[in-house]
Amino acid sequence: MARAIELSIANVDAGGGPFAALVVKDGEVIAEGTNRVTATNDPTAHAEVVAIREACRELGTFQLDGCDVYTSCEPCPMCLGALYWARPARIFFGNTATDAAAVGFDDSDIYAQLRLPHRERRIPMIQLMRDEAQAAFRAWRDKGDKVSY
Repeated sequence: MARAIELSIANVDAGGGPFAALVVKDGEVIAEGTNRVTATNDPTAHAEVVAIREACRELGTFQLDGCDVYTSCEPCPMCLGALYWARPARIFFGNTATDAAAVGFDDSDIYAQLRLPHRERRIPMIQLMRDEAQAAFRAWRDKGDKVSY
């Protein structure tokens, strides 16, 4: 955790956001990530996502089985979703979501939006062509050699 905190402070000094994450397996750091949103103009380049991507490249797999993630702050909804998909063994965090909100990184609106019906969200979600879209799910269901995830 000390390394995640150190990286988060260094990232602020370098002009980035105050977030960093590490992926550790068998006591060895596999990957490090810092918030790269403004540096790369990528709203998904949060520290946890950057670390997950690097760790998966390093390990040659799309899951973090047996890995621990250390992150300088409680993961936001996007990062938490990515972490659940990556399936690490444990997640350790420093700052809380409340701490993040106090310095301008407030995710409470995202949680509130998820509870609303699609059409009532700040960014309306409108379903189109469901019947046609089902073809992809039928193809997946029927594929004999798929790699489940």
